[in-house]
Amino acid sequence: MTTSYDGHVSPGGPTAVRELEHATIRKIAVSQMSNNVYLLTCRATGHQLLIDAADDTDRIRELVDEGTGRLDAVATTHQHWDHVRALEDVVAAYSPTTYAGADDAGALPVHPDVLLHDGDTVQVGELVLSVGHVRGHTPGGIVLAYDDPAGDTHLFTGDSLFPGGVGATNRYDYQSFPQLIDDVEARVFGRYGDTTWFYPGHGDDSTLGTERPHLPEWRTRGW
Repeated sequence: MTTSYDGHVSPGGPTAVRELEHATIRKIAVSQMSNNVYLLTCRATGHQLLIDAADDTDRIRELVDEGTGRLDAVATTHQHWDHVRALEDVVAAYSPTTYAGADDAGALPVHPDVLLHDGDTVQVGELVLSVGHVRGHTPGGIVLAYDDPAGDTHLFTGDSLFPGGVGATNRYDYQSFPQLIDDVEARVFGRYGDTTWFYPGHGDDSTLGTERPHLPEWRTRGW
């Protein structure tokens, strides 16, 4: 089950909605940095997971209400400030279970209830998402994969993978392009097929099949 969805959103604009058989994915952009915020709803139970409470608590509350009105869990893909500005307010408003990569937990404004490692899972209602630990952009960056039993994999990549390349690795001393490209190749492209649709932390979506041929080019250019 799908609706017209191209993954393009802008701050102040409408929500992009993708209907799957068992889940609904909603996407908005917030802030001057056009951060993407995602809401995953279990169609069977109404449970909801927010991915990256980046900014604009009021808009996030509207997003939650566009779903079922409840918020059961919040997952943070990585520690960077632009992805967590609304985290404290959202947690205070809904008291959800919070999740983040173990190696980024200490840098977050709200310490996660659950520390995630490679191979863990996050469950929301009847939906189960697999966790990949992808290092290089931050020490504890994670990606979350929902394997739709009626279709393709849907992968939320934070700032580790974008259309056209991997995330930035030249701003902090803990960043490493070799580590990031290795983890993206092994733990993203090595685990998921070409029809996997991925949802990044900023901007438009893409598929792994579209990006896979460019991996050697990215590794050669070094960014």
